[in-house]
Amino acid sequence: MKQLKFCSFSTFSIVLIHVLVCLSASLVSTEGFDSLLELPHSGSNRTRSKSKRVIFIGDFGAKGDGFNDDTEAFANAWKKACSFPARTKIVFSAGYTFLIHPIVISGPCKSRLTLEISGTIVAPKDPDVWKGLNRRRWLYFNRVNHLTVQGGGTIDGMGQEWWSRSCKINTTNPCRHAPTAITFHKCKNLKVQNLRVVNSQQMHIAFTNCLRVVISNLEVIAPAESPNTDGIHISASRGVEVKNSIVGTGDDCISIVGNSSLIRIRNFACGPGHGISIGSLGKSNASVRIHDIMVYGALISNTQNGVRIKTWQGGSGSATNIQFLDVLMKNVSNPIIIDQYYCDSPVPCANQTSAVKVENITFIHIKGTSATEEAIKFACSDDSPCEGLFLEDVQLVSHSGGIAKSFCWEAYGSSVGQVEPPPCFACSEGLIQQKAPSNLAFQSF
Repeated sequence: MKQLKFCSFSTFSIVLIHVLVCLSASLVSTEGFDSLLELPHSGSNRTRSKSKRVIFIGDFGAKGDGFNDDTEAFANAWKKACSFPARTKIVFSAGYTFLIHPIVISGPCKSRLTLEISGTIVAPKDPDVWKGLNRRRWLYFNRVNHLTVQGGGTIDGMGQEWWSRSCKINTTNPCRHAPTAITFHKCKNLKVQNLRVVNSQQMHIAFTNCLRVVISNLEVIAPAESPNTDGIHISASRGVEVKNSIVGTGDDCISIVGNSSLIRIRNFACGPGHGISIGSLGKSNASVRIHDIMVYGALISNTQNGVRIKTWQGGSGSATNIQFLDVLMKNVSNPIIIDQYYCDSPVPCANQTSAVKVENITFIHIKGTSATEEAIKFACSDDSPCEGLFLEDVQLVSHSGGIAKSFCWEAYGSSVGQVEPPPCFACSEGLIQQKAPSNLAFQSF
């Protein structure tokens, strides 16, 4: 523990690990980064499971032609596999397209299951199929433990008609819920790997109230203009690792909300989209606690934000012990941003005094180009200022050749080494206690 004066420089002894991107003063290309990521490969030997039993949904009546409804075949295959006492694999075969209507896939099951998606699963194109059903769900996994979802195939939400009906695309449309393509709810010991997920109706993949999750080698893609199509959404979950993946959508590449902790993100490419976001937090005066989040090795390109913490006025709780390390920005608006006045509303949000407490936030080795004049923005609460902010080796320059700037409001912290644009932390004769970032070495769960 060290005591630091505001606006002063000090040194920490920090253990650093060399990761996939070389964060030098010069930028590297997106292609160079992509080549280091292992994208999904259909039929890869690496995805073979140790299942003792293999079930093909074609044996349960699935046509796999993309026109006939294969939902019942999937449900029956799942029921059979879930009841079997030995490890079982359910296979969506390569070369086929399976039309699946909204479905709830429930556990617990008697053994560990693998869902091998080597072909393509598509949703119904028409939103009216959800009439009378839960409009927030398409493929919904509930209380399934020790599940692996893999296979190198594609899950396509067919979200184009949903997007056209969105109030964010056309303000005359009513604002209505749309499905998350894949939801894992109250699942434990879960692996999701080697898949493509595209064109979701709204969010692509959500993990809610989950424990011990590994997400790897995913490609999550939707147009930049598709509304609310977050790539990976983590809510009220603990022990989640996201690695070796590419996300480019119309909203947050990753969003972390709702009492989540012990989240690790590494070797990750983001863009287009809204960046990597903690939040939004505290909406409708909610209380929330987010802690122990690490982003370690990322490329963010052509996004509306880089690494972001966003909270609503009126909330309570805290967002603490969050580290952003080794991040390369390419033409990113708001590369580093804490926004405690977030308001995603068609009408102005009321001023409120209470706020989620933001403290002990670390930014180390953040380099690249900013599409906005303000490359660093800390807009913190008047009544609950940001404290314990820490910057080290930050080099952000204007993408257009102008002068990049920092903006601070009620932001308190310290910096070490070169920081460009210069930090703007509030100066005070008082002292704060700033922890040196601990346990920087990435540990898998």
